[in-house]
Amino acid sequence: MTRGAATPNTLNRLTRSAGVVSLATLASRVLGLVRDLALAFHFGANNVMDAFYVACRIPNLTRDLFAEGAMSSVFVPALARRLTTDGREAAWELGRQLITALVAVTVGVVLLGMVFARPLTALMAREFGEVPGKLELTVHLTRVMLPFLPLVAIAAVCMGMLNSMRRLFVPALSPALYNVSLIFSAVVLVPLMPHTGLEPIVAITVGVLVGGAGQIATQAWVLHREGFRYRPRFDPADRELRAVLALMGPTILAGAAMQVNLIVDTILATGQGSGAVSWLTYAFRLTYLPIGVVGVSISTAALPVLSRHVALGELAAVRRTMSDALRLMLMIMVPAAVGLTVLAVPIVRLIFERGQFTSADTQATAAALAAYAPGMVGYSAVRLCVPGLYALGTNLTPAVVSVATILVNLGLNLVLVRLLGYPGLALGTSLAAMLNATILALLLRHRLGGLDGGRLLGGFIRIAVASVVMGLSVCSAERWLASYWLVNFWKEPPGDLLSALVIGVEILLGVFVFTFTARLLGLEELDQVKRELLAKLRFRRRLPTGPT
Repeated sequence: MTRGAATPNTLNRLTRSAGVVSLATLASRVLGLVRDLALAFHFGANNVMDAFYVACRIPNLTRDLFAEGAMSSVFVPALARRLTTDGREAAWELGRQLITALVAVTVGVVLLGMVFARPLTALMAREFGEVPGKLELTVHLTRVMLPFLPLVAIAAVCMGMLNSMRRLFVPALSPALYNVSLIFSAVVLVPLMPHTGLEPIVAITVGVLVGGAGQIATQAWVLHREGFRYRPRFDPADRELRAVLALMGPTILAGAAMQVNLIVDTILATGQGSGAVSWLTYAFRLTYLPIGVVGVSISTAALPVLSRHVALGELAAVRRTMSDALRLMLMIMVPAAVGLTVLAVPIVRLIFERGQFTSADTQATAAALAAYAPGMVGYSAVRLCVPGLYALGTNLTPAVVSVATILVNLGLNLVLVRLLGYPGLALGTSLAAMLNATILALLLRHRLGGLDGGRLLGGFIRIAVASVVMGLSVCSAERWLASYWLVNFWKEPPGDLLSALVIGVEILLGVFVFTFTARLLGLEELDQVKRELLAKLRFRRRLPTGPT
């Protein structure tokens, strides 16, 4: 085999790995949507769900930061270096030490949390005390779910070890088990709770803990097959361990802006009446589906390329790669944000409006969704800019920017919640996310000596114009279908199947209008995506189907 012949095989492996990870991530996000649907059906948006979402806010914060932040940015490169230089057993030793350290810290946090659960909960949800039994239920649920912290820490280390060995599918799919556990709890255990004398929502908290244990068990099985055996180990003299632990603080802080802002939303929403916390949570979950799939996929694909160019000192290539990635992200996320804003009510109605989730809940959740949607662009850009700065060796600056935007978000929310009510909290968080992305992009531009600003700005203007035209077209279609077609042809309210069909037609119309308008405006990213998709399809057709 010639040297040149190896390149397609390498490309094929990378493409296949990225596709597998994207598929697993998408499966997890879709299951998360099903989970929220099941919770909305059984509990709706009321005092019980407000209590649950406040109680699980800290466990969710820990899960998101460990699984998608510190572990991927700090632990995986360290473990890969040790695996390459010192072998597998040395890498296992680093994994054992990190598990031991994190378990010790998180168990201590759990014990303190159980002791101080009431004042901590009262701090986050001070208005709950005015509703009989609501604060007490929140405290109880908080104590039940606190053991999730060490579970998610262990699962994140397992994920890092498997990723360092390029075992990608199982760690990418393991978060889906958390959602499966909650779905099972909602469908099977909730109806059984009245026979036990327990609140039905307790079944969901049990599902949280079982889901965390399931994430560990699935990955531990694969690690065991690879030869890993856990033994408690901790060596403070280990330089690699000290470096990982030292970097985890700034890395967690850099990725914390979005999750801390959501905690701020939760705290302020507790004073906005029954259901406000639930409406905001349901709405944000809908916006996080495209963020989790598109934002993560683009940043994951760009980071290795950026790191390679940085290692070779090719700053011009770094600028080009970052600019291309940002424009690709904008081309997907800007029209997605406009589409979610325009179709907020029908989407929420189709997904959630059944069981205990009423039409009033649909309108309230849709208002929050429309306010959260613009932040999708900011969140996705942050997911791309932060790893870009890490690749350039800038570790502390993203943490400083994160703290600054948290403070800005707090100020915006305090003002907007008085003007707009609970949707103002979502809008303030979206504005803070866009500010975060803008500052990080400017820092990247300064660090790289430019960021192809003309192409980036020109691409954004074309994308924005095409998205506005698309939004107006979809809005007109939605109004016509709702006020004329459905009223004249279906006397009863449309069922789920017809509603899904109508939304599907509106989305296809939006894609067509956006593509047509963007092509008229000369948006070059359309041709780039088309060329890459066609090249991948042609390449896959040429791949051998049997053993070679």
